[in-house]
Amino acid sequence: MFVDSHCHLNYAGLAERQQDVLAAARAAGVSTMLNISTRASEWAAVLETAEREPDVWASVGIHPHDADTHEDIETALLIEKAAHPRIIGIGETGLDFYYDKSDRDRQRASFRRHIAAARATGLPLIVHTREAEGDTKAILAEEMGKGAFTAVIHCFTGSADLARAMLDLGFSISLSGIVTFKNAGDLRSTAHLIPRDRLLIETDSPFLAPVPHRGKPCEPAFVTDTARMLAVELGWDIEDLAEATSSNFFNLFAKARS
Repeated sequence: MFVDSHCHLNYAGLAERQQDVLAAARAAGVSTMLNISTRASEWAAVLETAEREPDVWASVGIHPHDADTHEDIETALLIEKAAHPRIIGIGETGLDFYYDKSDRDRQRASFRRHIAAARATGLPLIVHTREAEGDTKAILAEEMGKGAFTAVIHCFTGSADLARAMLDLGFSISLSGIVTFKNAGDLRSTAHLIPRDRLLIETDSPFLAPVPHRGKPCEPAFVTDTARMLAVELGWDIEDLAEATSSNFFNLFAKARS
């Protein structure tokens, strides 16, 4: 059985056919999905799906793209929302200096508020980082010095140096369908650096459909295609990869296990 550690079931492209999407995932052997929130306006819908579907969990957070419009989201509110039994992670949060849809200082401030919430609740931080490796490393290292917290770097596309830095902090790394793309040779090489007990897989659906689904809306069922390709790359049996990544998910997101 597989776990999709990061999907957006309430985004356009999946929300309209959510029951069919869930049925397809289950038929493909996906036993658990983490439905990620990115802005306050979708928190209720993301949580409602998790309350209705026993194999779907939820997170609470603000994407860096939305930092400008969510300056009022303080750590205390994130902590309050995270108390719900179906919410198992904080985020996604982080830094995106590629699109720069929000002011960089506001992104940094929002990121730190989420880190504080992760530290206070004991829930894992779900980190988005794009073209912001220096700031991501610096902020996470500095915040770790204030008190320990756990995290996963989702949809990892960074350098080997970033991977090593995140692993040195004790974090997990999640790989998406990007690792199956023809031009992702460097990412496949970096995958070999990830310890067996720190690897997760995800779809980030409805984005980034893996080979052989390129051009289609991605959905949780497709995490099995990423897993199969990654198993070949790493020289693992597919059953071993499924078992390891599922176990790693529940070790990190322990609230789902309990």
